[in-house]
Amino acid sequence: MNGDAGVTVRALAAADRAAIAEVIASDETFKADEVAVALELVDAAIAGSTDYEVRVAIDGDAGVCGYICFGRTPMTARTYDLYWIVVHARGRGRGVARRLVDAMEAEIRARGGGQIRVETSETDGYGSARAVYARLGYPEASRLPDFYAPGDALITYYKVL
Repeated sequence: MNGDAGVTVRALAAADRAAIAEVIASDETFKADEVAVALELVDAAIAGSTDYEVRVAIDGDAGVCGYICFGRTPMTARTYDLYWIVVHARGRGRGVARRLVDAMEAEIRARGGGQIRVETSETDGYGSARAVYARLGYPEASRLPDFYAPGDALITYYKVL
């Protein structure tokens, strides 16, 4: 994979599903139920759902190297949720996540969106994700102890655009 200069972000195409499944599978953090939910949201976006929007990162001839899934938060005026952001293991550390988040934020701003909420786990496996959110300007807004399981808090990040 190239550096982030060769990465472009575009809307999801139905033909991207297998590549997205490969991106998800490259991350050993995700349990089977998480993989199923991630692909369920991708499938909903492919089917035309407006609740879940997916953008893919393309790295030249290497193809899909990451994706982001986001959507409008129900019953809010200007808030969006970032549901998933996954970069292929071979593409990490090259700015792909930043490209995806920048594209999402630009799109949300253009629609008049004002803030983005992200939820994640406190387990060690999600440490790199939490570091990415911090680097991209998403401050921690809350922590709910034992949310997912004993010793596994739900951490919420919240960025005002």
